[in-house]
Amino acid sequence: MSAIDILGFVAAVGTTGAFIPQAFKVFKTKKTNDLSLGTFLLLNFGIIMWEIYGIIVNSLPIILANAITFIMSFYILVMIIKHKRQ
Repeated sequence: MSAIDILGFVAAVGTTGAFIPQAFKVFKTKKTNDLSLGTFLLLNFGIIMWEIYGIIVNSLPIILANAITFIMSFYILVMIIKHKRQ
């Protein structure tokens, strides 16, 4: 593993880890009132684009980080939409 990959994994832990508290809070409280639908729509689009980019350039840190981040961000997006319909 190269130094660049290590740097990528460290960055991935930071950015992906940042979603854990928010996803956990939504899971625990089931509340999304203060979260922006537009933000999470755009965020999920961006994550998908990063995932495609990571696959094209064959970057494991980008692929893994965005796959994990997408799961959490998409969960939050689904919960926002679900709560807006109620």
